[in-house]
Amino acid sequence: MNPRAVILLALLVVIWGANWPIMKIGLGHVQPLWFAAIRLGLGVLAMVAILLPGGRLRLPPREDWPVVASIGILNMGLFMILTNIALLVVPAGRSSILAYTTPLWVAPGAAFFLGERLTPGKLAGLGLGLAGLLVLFNPLGFDWSNADALLGNGLLLLAALVWAATILHVRHHRWRASPLELAPWQMLVGCVMVSALAAAVEGKPAPDGSFELAWVMIYNGALATAFAFWAAVTVNRLLPALTVSLSFLCVPAGGMVFSALILGEGVSLTNVAGLGLIVAGVAAVAVAGARESTTPPR
Repeated sequence: MNPRAVILLALLVVIWGANWPIMKIGLGHVQPLWFAAIRLGLGVLAMVAILLPGGRLRLPPREDWPVVASIGILNMGLFMILTNIALLVVPAGRSSILAYTTPLWVAPGAAFFLGERLTPGKLAGLGLGLAGLLVLFNPLGFDWSNADALLGNGLLLLAALVWAATILHVRHHRWRASPLELAPWQMLVGCVMVSALAAAVEGKPAPDGSFELAWVMIYNGALATAFAFWAAVTVNRLLPALTVSLSFLCVPAGGMVFSALILGEGVSLTNVAGLGLIVAGVAAVAVAGARESTTPPR
């Protein structure tokens, strides 16, 4: 196994896992929509710094404009908006678990929209994942009277569905430029969209100018957005898809652990059990998909 890819994959898991409590810290210093806009703006600058020296910064081909728009608006814009608003009222550890239910929704979405076969393995994985959600939303333990909690948890599930829709488009799209070369343009589209919405809804940005906000934004723009996107593209090229997808399941687990360490959030039995079932479900879907792709046609 490529040592460089393994190191990058481990860094990705740590950077994305730790970013859930770090984002929650940042949201105490600036409005949620402007947080997303600033993060994407810094991501654009960092991606330009990565691509420009190698002469890889160029306008996307016309054929790639649809995927630039969908990833920029949905995955980089709307996903960040939904998760940032949810983080105002939902613990960071729980937020990371719900947001990473995305692979569960890809399987039925691919069957419905792309005509992919929903195999018994994928159905079993979906069942495990839904059981994990049921545990997280324990009807006897969840405060259904808390409107903020209901809205926050619902926004996180909606964010996962938005991410899943983007994945389906990415699968269907015929790429001309590489994902890395399109990344700054996708971030730019997301930044413009989120900035316009932030100006309309939140007015002028009002960061408090604190050192804490400065390092949170640098972490989000340079590490969690630009570097992480480059690293994700790199490991996807160097490692088997199943290895990468299963490794990313460590991100919500890291989110829960880092939230406990950084924010002092309790690690509840409900969250651990729900995470375990969701991870098992996503793993089953990934393994079923890998077996299907390696099975010769009959």
